[in-house]
Amino acid sequence: MSATQSVVIGTARLGRRTKDLTKRLQPGDIAIIDHQDIDRVAAEALVERSPAAVLNVAASTSGRYPNAGPRILVDAGIVLVDELGSDVFEEVRDGQTVTITGGTVRLDDTVIAEGTAQDDDTIATSLEIAREGLSQQLEMFAENTMEYMLRERDLLLDGIGAPDVRTNLDGRPVLIVVRGYHYKEDLATLRPFMRENRPVLIGVDGGADAVIEAGFRPDMIIGDMDSVSDRALRSGAELVVHAYRDGRAPGLERLEELGLGDEVILFPASGTSEDIAMLLADEKDASVIVAVGTHGTLEEFLDKGRAGMSSTFLTRLRIGSKLVDAKGVSRLYRQRISTFQLVLLALAGLAALAVALWATPGGQALVQIFGARLDGLLSWFTLLFSPRATGS
Repeated sequence: MSATQSVVIGTARLGRRTKDLTKRLQPGDIAIIDHQDIDRVAAEALVERSPAAVLNVAASTSGRYPNAGPRILVDAGIVLVDELGSDVFEEVRDGQTVTITGGTVRLDDTVIAEGTAQDDDTIATSLEIAREGLSQQLEMFAENTMEYMLRERDLLLDGIGAPDVRTNLDGRPVLIVVRGYHYKEDLATLRPFMRENRPVLIGVDGGADAVIEAGFRPDMIIGDMDSVSDRALRSGAELVVHAYRDGRAPGLERLEELGLGDEVILFPASGTSEDIAMLLADEKDASVIVAVGTHGTLEEFLDKGRAGMSSTFLTRLRIGSKLVDAKGVSRLYRQRISTFQLVLLALAGLAALAVALWATPGGQALVQIFGARLDGLLSWFTLLFSPRATGS
C-alpha cells in the first residue's frame, strides 16, 4: 500500500513546540505539530515515542536547507503529512480520535484538513530543491557570525561578563551535556570516563535530566530553564539562568515559583545556552571541556535553523583545544582493566596451566598426588562430624 493510500487512526496530541509535545506522547498517538524544517533532534525525539503519525501544519522541509528530520521519521515507519495549515489547531482538541487517509485528515466523517503525505520520493525531491538554496544559507550564516562577533567581542576575547559561580572548575575536567545529537549514546560511552575522572557535570536545560537519567547528579544547570524538569532543578545543582543582554530573564520567574530564586546566578549574553556554558567553563579555567550532544558540524549548525547558531561556531573557535567532542572521547578513551576482567584473566591463566600439566606424564602424576591428598583431607573433615559410637 502506498503512502497516499495508507489509513491511520489514533488519538490526537497537539503541541506547537515539538520538544514539549514529546514528553506526553504515547505509542500509537498522532502528533500534531507546528514545526517548519524538522531537525534531526526533534525527529529522533518523536521516533523514540513511537507515534503512528506526525501531522505538521507547516512544511517539514521549507527549502532553506536540506534538513534530516523528515527522512528519519519516514524511515522509522511513521506517517508524515505536511502543510495542513494552522487551522488544525482550532479544529482538533487534544485526545480526540482522528483518521488519516493519505494526505487527508478527518475528525469523525468530516474532512478538516488536507496536506502532502511524505514518502521517499517526495522527501528526495524536497532535499534536492533545498540543496540549491544552501549557498544563500551559508551567506546568511557568515553575516550572523560577523554580527555576533562584533556584539560579543568582549565576552569572546576577554571573558568579560562571565559571572562568579560557587562550583569550582579550576583545573578540573568539565562535561557539558545538551539534549542533542546522540546524547544518550555518548553518555553511555563516557560512563567509565565519568566514574574515573569525576568531571564537573553541567546540564544545559534538559541536559540536566539526561545526566540524572544516566545515574549521575549535575553540579550545575545552565539555560533559560524552559525544558528542564522540577526534579533536576531541585537536585542541588547550582543554577545559572541565561538572560538577555538587557537583563531580562524569563527563566527566573519559574525558579522563584519553585522557591529556588534566592541563589540563582544570572548570565546575560546573546547566543545559545550551550555557548555560555562552554565560555563559562573556559573562563573558570577548566582543564578540558567535553561536549555531549552539542552541535559541531555545519549540518548541525544549519539544522537548528536559527541565526543564533553562529555563536556556537565562534565559541568553539574561542575555546580551541580545550574542547573535545564526546564522540572523539569515545573513540580515543579506553577504560582501564576492571577487577572483574582481572579475575577472568587469572582464571583463564590457571585453566591453561592445568591443561598444560595434564598433557605431560609428570603433570598427570602431580594431579593424582594432589587428588589423593584432597581425598584424604575430605575424609578427615567428614570424620570430625560423624556420630561417635557410645558404650552400653
